[in-house]
Amino acid sequence: MLGRPSEEHYGLELSRAAHLASGTIYPILRRLEQRGWVVSRWEDVDPSEQGRPRKRLYQLTGHGAQLARKQLPTDATAATWARIPGTVAEV
Repeated sequence: MLGRPSEEHYGLELSRAAHLASGTIYPILRRLEQRGWVVSRWEDVDPSEQGRPRKRLYQLTGHGAQLARKQLPTDATAATWARIPGTVAEV
């Protein structure tokens, strides 16, 4: 996400990239959104035409990208995210 901050990413994509289970990534994303680091929206597709449920898309805010760059090394792992105050460990 930080590597492409202007792009939207869906939860499963982020889960795979971070090597985290969906039960872990979605609470993190929710907390990041509550703190203004990311924004989310439902994709604009008709589920019956796509043959699948709509995806929730997440995008870093300018504020979130700025804070992430300050707190994370460029090669940060998912474990690093878990140590950021207010994301996983403290909330």
